[in-house]
Amino acid sequence: MEEKVLMKGNEALARAAIEAGCRFFFGYPITPQTEVAAYMAKQMPKIGGTFLQAESEVAAINMVYGAAGAGARVLTSSSSPGVSLKSEGISYIAGSDLPCVICNIVRGGPGLGGIQPAQSDYFQATKGGGHGDYHMIVLAPCSVQEMVNLVKEAFDLADYYRMPVMIMGDGMLGQMMEPVSFGSYKSSKELAEKTWATTGTKLERKRNIINSLYITPEELEKLVVERYKKYDTIIESEARSEEYMCEDADIIIAAYGTIARVSKTAIKRARDKGLKVGLIRPITLWPFDKKPFEKYSEKVKSFLTVEMSMGQMIEDVKLAVSGKAPVEFYGRTGGMIPTPEEILEKLENMMGGER
Repeated sequence: MEEKVLMKGNEALARAAIEAGCRFFFGYPITPQTEVAAYMAKQMPKIGGTFLQAESEVAAINMVYGAAGAGARVLTSSSSPGVSLKSEGISYIAGSDLPCVICNIVRGGPGLGGIQPAQSDYFQATKGGGHGDYHMIVLAPCSVQEMVNLVKEAFDLADYYRMPVMIMGDGMLGQMMEPVSFGSYKSSKELAEKTWATTGTKLERKRNIINSLYITPEELEKLVVERYKKYDTIIESEARSEEYMCEDADIIIAAYGTIARVSKTAIKRARDKGLKVGLIRPITLWPFDKKPFEKYSEKVKSFLTVEMSMGQMIEDVKLAVSGKAPVEFYGRTGGMIPTPEEILEKLENMMGGER
């Protein structure tokens, strides 16, 4: 049996990144993700890696840009307001077709908000965040073990598609402790040599240039259109989700991250009361997996999105359902966490007392 170790989510994330070959970390402390940086500060010097606490989040993401341009596996992490500051740099990285991994352990907002868990950065992560036509792959783990696995996969996806990948957790996932193993991940990607990297030519090849500035509009349009062809491939091949007790469900909850776990508890209690409820848990927030929603849209009475926000993922659920079933919402915001009892009450109200 594989050995497990009890670790806090943030520290498990950092260790998984190191095991994935990350040797550069640039960041800035902000609650509730500071343990990522603290772990990297201790461990990177031991393995010949580089840890640098930048003077700001803006500086950190531009250091990521530089390391990514040299072909290194590089990580930065932050929490909501810090990711906002990084957004310009993330757009530059996307526009230069560079791989990197960005972690957002989400806290309440807007503004400085509070340090409690939230999911109110969904729009920021999935609808762009920075300027211009671009996407990031966005992965949403629901447990510390899945955090470990998805961090390792994130580096492979970033290298394979040459683009930024975001791990989006929340303060609860970053701070909770769970037993995890580190040897279970197996890469499914064959990764090519990074012949595009700026590693010095030694007069042996034509020089590489990393750039996102194109003065000629025709040239920029061509590059953006080509990038969107890659995004179409990602939408087709990388969208994924989990289905839970959906086959006979009258209501299907849509929830991601730790709230999906809270929702599972509510579903079990609903089933005990004779309410047929299931769950679709998006694992990739971008690309959003529409297929399970399409599959059940004509079979269920309604969908319910449950989020730690005022309702952001609900837009993607409605688009996926295409008006074939009603979509309702229940959420808490500002760092408040929906409870199983609250979700169950909402389900009972939706069923109108039916059994």
